Amino acid sequence: MKYTEVEQKFKLLSDPQELKDQLIARGGKAGRPTRQVDHYYNAPHKDFLSGDVISEWLRIRIEDGISSLNFKRWYPLEEKIKTHCDEFESTVSDATAVQHILDSLDFTKLTTVDKTREEWFIDSIAVAFDSVGDLGDFIEFEYKGEAETVEEATEKIESFIAGLDIKLGDRIHAGYPHLTLGLA
Repeated sequence: MKYTEVEQKFKLLSDPQELKDQLIARGGKAGRPTRQVDHYYNAPHKDFLSGDVISEWLRIRIEDGISSLNFKRWYPLEEKIKTHCDEFESTVSDATAVQHILDSLDFTKLTTVDKTREEWFIDSIAVAFDSVGDLGDFIEFEYKGEAETVEEATEKIESFIAGLDIKLGDRIHAGYPHLTLGLA
């Protein structure tokens, strides 16, 4: 399922260290914390904010000196609760030049999301501990393994979460840019 992202996001109500201890006990491996600064843009030819449901984002990410350009389209398109998205991402050598290109083409910067992420890997699941400026702390579970369908990947995430002894808030069906813009 290359170019397809299946994830679930929550507020973590348990102590993050309790979850990390469980991940370690199950063989989880921690990545090093990184800072991600994401700049989200709106297109001049297609207003991503129009309509009742936002289903697309264009982003430039700067993470520890490495930059990328990313586009996401969530499905089902007209539904508020999304199950997955197309995700197309490529590194870029000069984020400032890409920002100037987008500005020159009349793309409009909508918001910036500044977060620290600590990502763990276990059982084909990436568990991301996110601390997002002005929003707080979140946990994301993303399926990184081989799955034939979105439903199969979703089932694996849900089974993984069910096997943890943690307290989660309600599932958040919006991205960080939605939250920073007050759209969720």
